[in-house]
Amino acid sequence: MTSASKKKPVSVLFVCMGNICRSPTAEGMFRKVLDDEGVAHAFEVDSAGTHAYHIGEGPDPRTLKAAAMRGIDLSYRRGRQVSAADFDRFDFVLAMDRENQSNLKAVAGAKADGKLHLFLDFAPEARHREVPDPFFGGPEGFETVLDLVETASRGLLREVRRRGLV
Repeated sequence: MTSASKKKPVSVLFVCMGNICRSPTAEGMFRKVLDDEGVAHAFEVDSAGTHAYHIGEGPDPRTLKAAAMRGIDLSYRRGRQVSAADFDRFDFVLAMDRENQSNLKAVAGAKADGKLHLFLDFAPEARHREVPDPFFGGPEGFETVLDLVETASRGLLREVRRRGLV
């Protein structure tokens, strides 16, 4: 395959409120699914938050621990805030919940059309429609997040393949 015929990587941005719990977990899980499926080379993956609470900080220690127990290293991740330019850069912008989806629509305007989705839209079999924020709960909340984002990650990859993007 020549460089001229190579496909552009499919770019995916996961977004929650602070970029220290849900969105880095989704980023890490999606990367793991892509690695397991041998298609990581065909993707660009990142995460961000709608608020500026944790810019430059690493993920919550409970997030790091829960992810590590499933073989996912998030220690490299540093929080950042989403910007309107992200809607130019990413093919999929995936909100963890409706509140963040609404915040993202306000940032992006018409640029959100066709790109912005709730992440769990790719997990119709899940009983949740939003990824719950585990920040104020116990360890079981972080496990629930991992379970949900794993299901949605597999669903997203199925959809990307169905569309012929990889």
